[in-house]
Amino acid sequence: MESLLYSLLAGFSTTVGALTIMLFGMPGKKLLSALLGFAGGIMLAISLFDLMPEALEHGSMTSVLVGFLLGVGVMYALDRFIPHAHVSTNQDFSYENAPNGAGVDKNILRVGYLIFFGIALHNLPEGLAIGAGLEASPELGLYIAIAIGLHNIPEGIAVAGPLRAGGLSVAKVLLLTLVAGLMAPVGAALGLLFFNISPLFIAGGLAFAAGAMVYIVNDELIPQSHKLDSHIAIGGLILGLLVVFVLTG
Repeated sequence: MESLLYSLLAGFSTTVGALTIMLFGMPGKKLLSALLGFAGGIMLAISLFDLMPEALEHGSMTSVLVGFLLGVGVMYALDRFIPHAHVSTNQDFSYENAPNGAGVDKNILRVGYLIFFGIALHNLPEGLAIGAGLEASPELGLYIAIAIGLHNIPEGIAVAGPLRAGGLSVAKVLLLTLVAGLMAPVGAALGLLFFNISPLFIAGGLAFAAGAMVYIVNDELIPQSHKLDSHIAIGGLILGLLVVFVLTG
């Protein structure tokens, strides 16, 4: 039950990102860079210092390596076949560009729907990562949920910008970002089914979560944060690493 609750809160942060852009407009580059870097540092530290050692305690080296590579492979396949835009490349789609009653811009709206679909599917393995962390300990599951929640705020901004600029109402934009976020609890629920089969699946699930998060950090968070402000991104990453070190030390 905890995994569903934590993944629901992490998924809901996608809507928080959308609500932020509706109320305050696009956040500044420095703030986004710090947020992305911080989330990346937390996810890296959890993956390498908590999930991988915990996975090895539940299974063999082979099962851990297979699970890790499977996590990387799934995220790569999602990016390869269902790519989604990121907030650092999505700055032109602000809600201020929405046509006030002038109709719908179908080209921008199509981009928005593609981003929505991609992020929704990417949230599935993120929910599984939260469930895997909870199998190890409640604290680890919570830390993963917080890290993924921070990561999902800019994702919500990336979804909301083109949807709003394409002419959708605020209510519809918030509903779609909520649907995208709800894919995280779906992933967590799927994880619960597999983790109850045997300890081997727990080991593989923990390693899978680590592989998925390491891929997200290297493919999304670090490049995006450096595009926005490289020095602040480095500071955020280091701070995230240290926070996990202090909390788990």
